[in-house]
Amino acid sequence: MPRGSKDKYTAEQKRKAEHIEKSYEKKGVSENEAEARAWATVNKQSGGGERSGGSGKDKPAAAKKTDRKESARRAAKTREGHPRTSKASHGTQTVDSLMKEARAKNIPGRSKMRKQELVEALRKAG
Repeated sequence: MPRGSKDKYTAEQKRKAEHIEKSYEKKGVSENEAEARAWATVNKQSGGGERSGGSGKDKPAAAKKTDRKESARRAAKTREGHPRTSKASHGTQTVDSLMKEARAKNIPGRSKMRKQELVEALRKAG
């Protein structure tokens, strides 16, 4: 079997890889990179092609389950945002929420500041 051939993968594995690839492309990842990541994920979860002659046949079901859980856990981590009070999220907050935070930190001159000035002042204030 030539390297890169997907002959030893089941239809389910191919569908899963295609779904993962599309989701990466939606996020702006290049087509080649998305495909590589998708197949890497499928290989991690199942150990490779599961049809006869594929390396995934020998991977125990428990190991596959653990890898799927780990993959899901990692995916959920990427969906976690920053807390609204973190420095990284200041740029995405509204002027009102920035103003409340500036008021809580007692930043002088906050009432005359524009959004970007509030963001910078809050970053400096820590």
